[in-house]
Amino acid sequence: MPEIKQTPTASEPISNGATPHANGAESATLKERQTDAIPPQRGRYAHIVGWGYHVPEKVITNQDLEQIVDTNDEWIRSRTGIAERHVAADPKETSATLAIVAARKALEVADVPANKVDLIICATTTPEYLFPATACLIQDALGADNAGAFDLSAACSGFVYGLAMARGQILAGDAEYVLVIGTETLSRIVDWTDRDTCILFGDGAGAVLVAASEVPGGILSVDLGSDGSGGNTLIVPAGGSAMSTSLETVSSGMHYVKMDGKAVFRFATRVMAASTRKVLERAGYTTDDVDLVVPHQANIRIIQNSVLNQLKIPAEKVFVNLEKYGNTSTASIPIALCEAIEAGKLKPGYKVVFVGFGAGLTWAACALDWRTPVERQAAGWWKSTRRQATYSAAAARSMWKRAVRWVYDVLPDPETPGRDENPKEGPEMPIKESGGERIKE
Repeated sequence: MPEIKQTPTASEPISNGATPHANGAESATLKERQTDAIPPQRGRYAHIVGWGYHVPEKVITNQDLEQIVDTNDEWIRSRTGIAERHVAADPKETSATLAIVAARKALEVADVPANKVDLIICATTTPEYLFPATACLIQDALGADNAGAFDLSAACSGFVYGLAMARGQILAGDAEYVLVIGTETLSRIVDWTDRDTCILFGDGAGAVLVAASEVPGGILSVDLGSDGSGGNTLIVPAGGSAMSTSLETVSSGMHYVKMDGKAVFRFATRVMAASTRKVLERAGYTTDDVDLVVPHQANIRIIQNSVLNQLKIPAEKVFVNLEKYGNTSTASIPIALCEAIEAGKLKPGYKVVFVGFGAGLTWAACALDWRTPVERQAAGWWKSTRRQATYSAAAARSMWKRAVRWVYDVLPDPETPGRDENPKEGPEMPIKESGGERIKE
């Protein structure tokens, strides 16, 4: 794992714990007892130590969309800032397969084996199935035998929600390594005849590994919010218990994304600025202290109206890459983070903000004191070979477990009566008949 650098701070960091109030001699006695009974506990912090992303090879440009819907490149660029997007054209490309590649890259950067991961959080709006969780499929492919896994549904805010969950697990002492993933195949729930939505979305996955450390810094503060009264402004109406799948829902396109663009725009520009201010205040920073903002890559006008205009943060401190990818929902912030690192926009000691919004309606932000070196260390052939062998072994182990389950399924269970055997006849129960008729004994 990259060594997390400790930089001088102006003041001693605030403890993550809390102690009861006491006064005078009682306080001194209490402290002595605590000192005797419990050894001093060092600070615990949650740092991002690994990162990676993966997008499908297929690219659809604005010119390609001109052949599908009534639109043009200038119209799309001026209203969204998007020039192209990646889509999962191969049926074998799914939210899970994209996430697995991104997760492996994050583990490689951190130089941490998968069996050390304690928890996998997969934020997605396009899971493989309603159940099992996509995170469990990722866990199996990575060979993360010691990890719990679950999916998180907060739409485009989901990745930052996942970071908040990871931070909580680490500060509580319940995890040392948490893998947080945002992955999407939105192209499969987009109506390609609706120009208001099909121009916006793309596919991809991004992942980070969050690790426990005694070095102050990392994820310092988070802000999570929701407003369910706006749930219908950005929604996939059918497929859930409110509107189950039927011929009617499929034929009427109710399984596609429906959006009230103007309402979402007004909501996003308001909450992104407010949420950013909250996390900065909680971390003890001001907007002048910020070195880098990585916003949700939804629309260039939303970023301009919220981060640039309201917060007065200079454009050179705001990383934007939506021109190449469009809105990849939960994957947009981790993909942008990876590209910001590649572009040299992030260094140890930088004060960073992630902020996003999404369906729900939801919003989320977090402030970080980045301490992890971003220079990639060249991996030797032995490490690369061993890592690949580990993933091959994980695939073989998964196949073996499936085979064992199949054997148990086809072999008769000696403790269960055979299917051709009749169950033992029990005593006939009385049947009460209606209309005052007799009771059959």
